[in-house]
Amino acid sequence: MSDATPMRFLPVSLRVLLVELEGLDETLALFASLSADPVAGIDEVLPAARTLMIRFRPEIVTPEKLAEALRGRDLSARIERPGALVEVPTLYDGEDLAEVAALTGLTVAEVIARHTAGEYTVAFSGFAPGFGYLVGGDNALHVPRRRSPRTRIPAGSVALAGPFAGVYPQESPGGWQLIGTTPVPVWDLSRDPPAFFQPGDRVRFVSIDATEAERLRAREADRAALPAPEDAAPGGLAVLAAPMPALFQDRGRFGETRQGVSSSGALDLGAMRAANRLVGNPAETPVLEITGGGFALEARQGAVVALAGAPAALSLADAAGRRLGAEIGRPFSLEPGDRLALGAPGRGMRTYLAWRGGFEVAPVLGSASTDTLAHVGPPSVRAGTVLRQAAGAGVAAGPVALSMEPAFVCPAPGETVTLDVVMGPRTDWFTPAALALFESQAFEVTPQSSRVGMRLQGPEPLERRERGELASEGTATGAIQVPPSGQPVLFLADHPLTGGYPVIACVAEHHLDLAGQIPVGAFIRFRPIRPFAEIAPLARQDQP
Repeated sequence: MSDATPMRFLPVSLRVLLVELEGLDETLALFASLSADPVAGIDEVLPAARTLMIRFRPEIVTPEKLAEALRGRDLSARIERPGALVEVPTLYDGEDLAEVAALTGLTVAEVIARHTAGEYTVAFSGFAPGFGYLVGGDNALHVPRRRSPRTRIPAGSVALAGPFAGVYPQESPGGWQLIGTTPVPVWDLSRDPPAFFQPGDRVRFVSIDATEAERLRAREADRAALPAPEDAAPGGLAVLAAPMPALFQDRGRFGETRQGVSSSGALDLGAMRAANRLVGNPAETPVLEITGGGFALEARQGAVVALAGAPAALSLADAAGRRLGAEIGRPFSLEPGDRLALGAPGRGMRTYLAWRGGFEVAPVLGSASTDTLAHVGPPSVRAGTVLRQAAGAGVAAGPVALSMEPAFVCPAPGETVTLDVVMGPRTDWFTPAALALFESQAFEVTPQSSRVGMRLQGPEPLERRERGELASEGTATGAIQVPPSGQPVLFLADHPLTGGYPVIACVAEHHLDLAGQIPVGAFIRFRPIRPFAEIAPLARQDQP
């Protein structure tokens, strides 16, 4: 690669790096190059505005060798992306339409005319499933984001921000300028593929009136109004209580970043696998993730089950009310009429329930994981749900394990947990004082935490050195993002695929399970395992 097309290679975690390029054209050119001629060891590539986030297997390719392989790619040719043409019917009724007209010096009618006359290309996906970042169109419509983001933007909102256009696939907060709405869902799991448009597709916006918009909404409502299935069949495990809805989880959903879908998956993968081994299931069989305890069920058929993860008291009684023995970390059997109740864990957050033979659960996009942010995956499990065993012989179950010792002691509220972190990719956006605080002070886990991420509160906020706006770029599970408040957010498995705030560091993969068990009220200290430094391509390391 010539010096005219520079790249920076930034560490994200032990298995992820970020490639920073000059702009979108170079980013898409490198993405296309890797798609046509992949590098051995790369598992996934996520393009964004001017970066590629690359997940790789370090046992096959080191970060330095990967950097060397990438910097030699020719990015001078502009990549043609002749995708399908997708038309988006749009009612131009956006709250910011008049503001966009004022910002551009055009009339409202001229804004609409220019927007419908342009042809956009889906450059990449992110933010939410089905959200495509559209480039092209008329340069006159490049407008800044709103100074104050909205807390609620309706699904179907057509919006502009900088050089991008987009359509919000679901209700969410956001800071883009709203110019219209489309009645056609841009994310629909009943479609194949669910995303209305894919990277490389060409997009045109077609103006419609209110009557046509209502007709299309009614059509979509009729199509979606399917009767809910009733479950009156005998057998199963009937859920009696679930104060916090339980979720089916497995290893996660991979290979769907093209549609803006992140991996999700069990927050404590080790505990998930342990629960499965206890009942003789393959380690990756879907389990039920129970957060905060309080879960209870009644057996309507015989079953062999086990729980692992956050320790909590188990209560098991038969139909006559007699107490039976049951422990976390050991398999046990249920007979019809038995009732099992899980208390609140004194340590940790999440306990995993496995059923020998596996649960009957339909995968969504190849995984049984439920993503709480993206609303992708099987329905949550609540009181009244009847859990079923997988049809037929279920999974190929083998011998049970008599007991499984946990990989670590789950932390309790008030305790301090130390997590290993990899500094980067945006460590250099923060002042030296902020970096010192990041390493020295303890951050409390606040009640606003969830599977999306842990909101942390430190005695002093972390101050940024760079005041500019960061273009959206890929984020990894374990990323520690710092919003303008200076109080970090530690992304967990249901985090958004891309983000616009700088990531100061990322939890090392070997501590992700531990992070998933840290309860509200506990404290976290971050321990960098090495100083922040750009990744040097292998061939450059021996040069003077």
